[in-house]
Amino acid sequence: MKHLLSAFGCIPLVLAFAAPAFAQKDPVVPDTVTFEKGVEYTNPDNQHLQANIAKPKGDGPFPCVLFIHGGGFRAGNREGYNAQIIRMAEKGYVAVTVSYRLAPKYPFPAAIHDTKAAVRWLRANAKTHRIDPDRIGVTGGSAGGTLAQMLAVTGDVKEFEGEGGNPTQSSKVKCVVNVYGANDFTKSYGKSVDAHEVLPLYLGGNLEKARPAHIRSSPLYWVTPNAVPTFCIHGTEDKYVHIEQAEMLVEKLKAASVEVEFLKLEGAGHGFKGKDAETAEKAMIAFFDKHLKAK
Repeated sequence: MKHLLSAFGCIPLVLAFAAPAFAQKDPVVPDTVTFEKGVEYTNPDNQHLQANIAKPKGDGPFPCVLFIHGGGFRAGNREGYNAQIIRMAEKGYVAVTVSYRLAPKYPFPAAIHDTKAAVRWLRANAKTHRIDPDRIGVTGGSAGGTLAQMLAVTGDVKEFEGEGGNPTQSSKVKCVVNVYGANDFTKSYGKSVDAHEVLPLYLGGNLEKARPAHIRSSPLYWVTPNAVPTFCIHGTEDKYVHIEQAEMLVEKLKAASVEVEFLKLEGAGHGFKGKDAETAEKAMIAFFDKHLKAK
């Protein structure tokens, strides 16, 4: 279990509100929400990637938040966000959690291609799912936080679009909440308990052998004034993704005059629990309300 639960990695999804997939049951769906599982959004290499969607009842259109799971780019699954996307739907959002291709079979940049395809799919199907295509945000935890941040800083970078369908749609998002995601993989070794295991699988080698991939896959190196408003949430005692990963990104965004907020949770580790999880989710919702609900 150490290998699966480690890392940039831990299967404890964003804010760690769910158990690992093998222990999960479908959450209770309130009368005010509709919940649909297993909707295919793209099919690269015959992988039939799917989404789960929670929607408020009503005409909409509603703001939308895409949730990207963690798992060290090689594990984890979308089901862990089911309870949280239902809670988001209760708050007036169409909330979506997606699967993406995993390393080592599908190394960088496949996961970025897939998550961008998910955003394009949401726009292409906005009417069907009562989404406002101009109000799409993204979040993720751990590896999912890194992928969410990549969406936030590479909205105009064509090389990451891939061929996942709906090419006429934009993959840009309006804002991001990055929960303990790594932002500079060149600084991960020696400060993460398992970067030496995780990153070579995703990037095709260690830092010595695959430095260009470490740089190209790191959100920090794609920051420009075009990056979207960003909220970083990170624990001060994170052993898997050191808090300096958030600190470096916050400073880089500030230097580029990008709106950025930072919540440090004192004493929290990788995978928030209890009051830390509640504080993080409340802050996340407030940030999305500010950027996706305000007219």
